[in-house]
Amino acid sequence: MAEMIHSTVGKVLQDVASSKPDREALVYPERGLRLTYEEFDQSCQKVAKGLMKIGIERGEHVAIWATNKPEWVTTQFATGKMGAVLVTVNTNYRTAEMEFLLKQSDATTLILMDDHQGTSFLDMLYDVAPELRECEPGQLQSERLPFLKNVITMSHDRHPGVWSWSDLLALGEEVSDSELEERTSSLEPDDVINMQYTSGTTGFPKGVMLTHSNLINNARNIAECMNLTSEDRMCIPVPFFHCFGCVLGTLACVSVGATMVPVEEFKPSDVLKAVDQEKCTVLHGVPTMFIKELNEKDLASYDFSALRTGIMAGSNCPVEVMKGVMEKMGAGEMTIAYGQTESSPVITQTRVHDSLERKTETVGRALPNVEVKIVHPGTNEEVPRGQQGELITKGYHVMKGYYKDPVATSQVISEDGWLKTGDLAVMDEEGYVKVTGRLRDMIIRGGENIYPREIEEFLYQHPKVLDIQIVGVPDEKYGEEVSAWIILKDGETATADEIRNYFSGKIAKYKIPRYIEFVDEYPMTASGKIQKFRLKEQAVKKVKMDKV
Repeated sequence: MAEMIHSTVGKVLQDVASSKPDREALVYPERGLRLTYEEFDQSCQKVAKGLMKIGIERGEHVAIWATNKPEWVTTQFATGKMGAVLVTVNTNYRTAEMEFLLKQSDATTLILMDDHQGTSFLDMLYDVAPELRECEPGQLQSERLPFLKNVITMSHDRHPGVWSWSDLLALGEEVSDSELEERTSSLEPDDVINMQYTSGTTGFPKGVMLTHSNLINNARNIAECMNLTSEDRMCIPVPFFHCFGCVLGTLACVSVGATMVPVEEFKPSDVLKAVDQEKCTVLHGVPTMFIKELNEKDLASYDFSALRTGIMAGSNCPVEVMKGVMEKMGAGEMTIAYGQTESSPVITQTRVHDSLERKTETVGRALPNVEVKIVHPGTNEEVPRGQQGELITKGYHVMKGYYKDPVATSQVISEDGWLKTGDLAVMDEEGYVKVTGRLRDMIIRGGENIYPREIEEFLYQHPKVLDIQIVGVPDEKYGEEVSAWIILKDGETATADEIRNYFSGKIAKYKIPRYIEFVDEYPMTASGKIQKFRLKEQAVKKVKMDKV
């Protein structure tokens, strides 16, 4: 078993800055920003002091609403030093979602970018809290956001009721090093330090409370599975507001002293450029990101000679995509990771030297110090190896709970500490896990269980198909029918009958999609995950319209 780390996020950064002060920590090539670990640690200290000066106490909630800007990653480790709980806000959120999150999280402080893709985050906040226009910074008294007092913008521009980033840094100069050190030393590994809101596929989003210990140990074990060291340079195009960005990305790097090379907003050409120019050895992404990168017309013009490993996660990894990443981009040691926010987030991961089969047909095996069982759904009774059941997990990585929601917490964490994932899976004799679907995504057609992934994997082999998603739709005769939503490769055309003929004689008739739609894109979260529940809503609506 790997050794557990009993530390805090701020202390982990401090330690690596002491041992590797001159190693590059954070690089934004487009901005010309390059910070060594010593310089990065100092930047985080300045922000931590600023947060202390405006009165933020240990355990207080600080929300952050921005893309992968330098201020985001600095804030992540600054709160880790002074003990505030960082509440991450999805950049796709709009007024109602932002208001819900700020209210439910009891956030006293919001750090935000001014605008994003032509939408002003600040104007949205002024709409919800018009009192902000009339108050002094730090003095907000809002009717709709009763807890919110402080608003800080990542720009140096001045706005009514808001502290600029320059203001925050200037205020930090009034706090001594010893005051910050005293605060950092008072923190405990079991303190909640991060709160992430689940996607809310059913009901309202829930705030997942994660501790220093949850995150540090998960990040370190993830790094170990990739053989990540201080010699590595990681390109991070996945969003920081998601665990993929701030745990598998930034924190995994800091845990070993590797270099972070973030991409502020995903564009395939920007990712390829960063990997080429910065000689990145590591690249993260969800499959849809890698698909777009592999389909860049000038892919062959980029230099991937340094690229070695990375993580593909977030949804199923098609074999052809993994082959492309390993062969065309040179990432022969690419890994697959599986988990959920409630597990900090990674539960299982492949290792760098696992076979292509392992990397595409499984999601790896349990991380060190993590227990995984496949059980009969709704029980704690383990099924035999090779048999399908629900995946449950136990260990240091299990969240502390959902914020202010003990009922929902008790529904997913058993009294003896097992987290129910809601995922169907099979485990082989070596402990490698194959996720076969979500309990709620399984399609039951005329009494036959159909697992969308099986059909998706089969159709990925079609030469014209770029991406495929399978969802179930209600049917009067069979209960449910199979619906396929297909994105074709550039320049290709196909008909529904052509797709059905491809299945003929190769898989059981009841699994062949009755409904086939060709689309240009899928509904996605800002972190690049396909929202199957929204796709299902679209499918149900389309079927109803076609019947009219």
